[in-house]
Amino acid sequence: MPLDSQTQPTFTSKTSGKGKTQKSTRKPSSRPPLSDSERRKRFFTSLCAQIDGGHFTNALKTCGKILRLYPNDTDALQTMLFLLLQTEQYTSALHHLDSMAGDHDFERAYTLYRLQREVDAQQLLNSMNGRDQHRGTVHLEAQLSYRQGSFDEALNFYNRLLDTADPQTEEHSDVLTNLQASQQHADFISSGYLKALDRLPLAITKYTSPLPATPSLALPTKPKGTKVRMSRVPAGITPGVSPAPDPERWLKKSERSNYVGAKRRRGGATQGSGGVAAQGSAIAEHLPAPAAASASGGKSKGKGKKRM
Repeated sequence: MPLDSQTQPTFTSKTSGKGKTQKSTRKPSSRPPLSDSERRKRFFTSLCAQIDGGHFTNALKTCGKILRLYPNDTDALQTMLFLLLQTEQYTSALHHLDSMAGDHDFERAYTLYRLQREVDAQQLLNSMNGRDQHRGTVHLEAQLSYRQGSFDEALNFYNRLLDTADPQTEEHSDVLTNLQASQQHADFISSGYLKALDRLPLAITKYTSPLPATPSLALPTKPKGTKVRMSRVPAGITPGVSPAPDPERWLKKSERSNYVGAKRRRGGATQGSGGVAAQGSAIAEHLPAPAAASASGGKSKGKGKKRM
C-alpha cells in the first residue's frame, strides 16, 4: 500500500556548489567526569600492570597521582616505599618513611644500611627488642655484621638461615654464598694471613716486622753522583779507588793540623804544636796579623864596616 505523501519521511542534505555533501558539525554529547573513587580504581589497575612489567619509573608517577587524590591511602604509601627502594632512591625513601604512620623500624634500618649508615641501622635493630623478628631481620643483622668486620657473628646468623632455608630456593644459594665468604674472611684473620706472608718474596718480608713505638729517624739520602771528567783527573788517579787528597793541602805547613814543629836555628828545644794546633782555625781567626819584623825578633848584629 503506497504511503501518503504526508506520512513519508523527508531527508534534507546540504550540498556545496560542487555537488559534495557537507558533514554535520554537531558535537557529540560530553560524558560526565569520573569520580575520585573511579579514578583511583583505574590508577591502581595501571599501577599493577606497570609493576608487573617492571616499569618502576612510570609506576612512581602513577602512585603519585593516587596520593594526590588520597594522601593517606595506606596501599599507595606502602607501594611508594617499595618503588623508592627498588629504584635505589634511599634518601627519598627515608623522607617518605617520616610521612608514614605505624611501625616501620625494619624498613628504616634497611634504608640506613643501604645509605652506609651501619651504626644507626645497628642501633635501630637493637632497639626493636625482639619485635618484628622475621627472616629479613636476620638477613639484615648478618649483612651488618659482615660489613662491620664481625665475621664470627655473621657466620652464626648465616648458619641459622641456612638451617631453615629450603634447598630448592634462591635464598638457600644466596645464604650459602654469603656463608662461604664470611668463613674465608674469618679464616684469613685467624691464620690465613700467615700463609700469605710466607708466599711473599724475601725482599718484602724483611719489612713486615712490627713497627717501633717511637718514630725512627729518616735515613740520610745518598747524594746523586756526578760523572767525573777524565780529562781533569791527574795521572795515576782512579776516581773512587785512589785515596782522597788531603783537604789541608792548600794551607801552609805551619797551619796544618798535623804540624809538629821546627827546630830553632841556634839549638834549643823543638816547638810543639801545643794548643794552637789543637784549637784549629777558630782561634786563628782571632790572632793578630804577623808583624813586619823578622822571626828572630830583633836587629841583626853584623861585624862589617858601616857603609858610608
